[in-house]
Amino acid sequence: MLLGCIADDFTGATDLANNLVRSGMRTLQTIGVPNTPLAADVDAVVVALKSRTIAAAEAVAQSLAALEWLKRAGCRQFYFKYCSTFDSTPQGNIGPVAEALMQALGARIAIACPAFPTNARTIYMGNLFVGEVPLSESGMRHHPLTPMSDANLVRVLQAQSRSKVGLVPWTAVAAGDQAIRARFAALSSEGVRLAVVDAITDADLHAIAAACADHPLITAGSGVAIGLPGNFHRAGLLPPRADAAELPRVPGLAAVISGSCSQATNGQVAHWMDSGRPAIRIDPFEIARGTDVAARALRQAAALLDAGPVLFYATAAPEEVRTVQAELGVGEAGAMVEQALARIAQGLIARGVTRLVVAGGETAGAVVQALGVEALKIGPQIDPGVPWTATQGAHPILLALKSGNFGSRDFFVKSLEQLDA
Repeated sequence: MLLGCIADDFTGATDLANNLVRSGMRTLQTIGVPNTPLAADVDAVVVALKSRTIAAAEAVAQSLAALEWLKRAGCRQFYFKYCSTFDSTPQGNIGPVAEALMQALGARIAIACPAFPTNARTIYMGNLFVGEVPLSESGMRHHPLTPMSDANLVRVLQAQSRSKVGLVPWTAVAAGDQAIRARFAALSSEGVRLAVVDAITDADLHAIAAACADHPLITAGSGVAIGLPGNFHRAGLLPPRADAAELPRVPGLAAVISGSCSQATNGQVAHWMDSGRPAIRIDPFEIARGTDVAARALRQAAALLDAGPVLFYATAAPEEVRTVQAELGVGEAGAMVEQALARIAQGLIARGVTRLVVAGGETAGAVVQALGVEALKIGPQIDPGVPWTATQGAHPILLALKSGNFGSRDFFVKSLEQLDA
């Protein structure tokens, strides 16, 4: 085992694993911290937690438990993965978890770099951009759990960290890995322990990864991971592999479950319905009134599934989300919808669905836990950051776990068509 990763949500875990697989690392994603050693022969393991929006102290405890398991598995380097839009609040959880992992590993300095230029996430002078706009002007400013109102990651990370936070500017990154290392040394001499690193191209990510080859801990989005297999290749630890993304072919019915309210997922839901495909809406107010929405939705879908995939969606525009939260409460509304969607997933699998697309990190976490999934083999990419995966065991299920912000407008349609290509 070369690389041990800890992800703060389930779709983020598959995003990270996808980048590792595309670069030739056989990668397994576990759902939570495993209770036993892994039987699979893999190069990297990503432990998927559901810790992004829980209390910071609990996120730290879960992350340290994952670290201890990965250390026992013999991993040489460790990676704390968070969202490419740096989803957090002034209370955490990115800073507290990063600092706890650094202390446990004896790391003097660690980077913070959520950049992923392929998915239009770039950092310049410490400011995170989503496409052409600063993070604080993007759809993330309306996120129901982690609204991002400041694009400056140095300020955001400093607000939730005890350690001093500094910046590796793009001028150093563009000069290559030796210049980045020199900047690390200078920051360390000034007492900086967390360094936000600029990146505007994939070449920058490769340079950053090379500069971190001897770091015990990397904290980042999934982007920096594209350069890590190269480090292991150059060290003679990772042979070339052509089969890292192979998955079994699984016949069966298909469905899509969408709980994300991001702009990207709203567009994907609209595309699905505009193309005339069947869709069933999940209404949080109906759930609050005591209606068994999951059972009703499954009854509606029973006559449709044999003819083709069905979409179940709780996706809504920002103003609708605010109305629901105002009446039901932020946490309560989210939990009710997640539970309903998870029950729908259970019912779909019982009805013969073996190919399931799930949109939204919190939704994906609820679904895989409800299905009792313990580990996923990472397969071929659908869109940047989103691969197909397969559950382990005699009767695998194919799952595509999509972060709310990721994927093209036709993602739902395209992902299912890919399996039949």
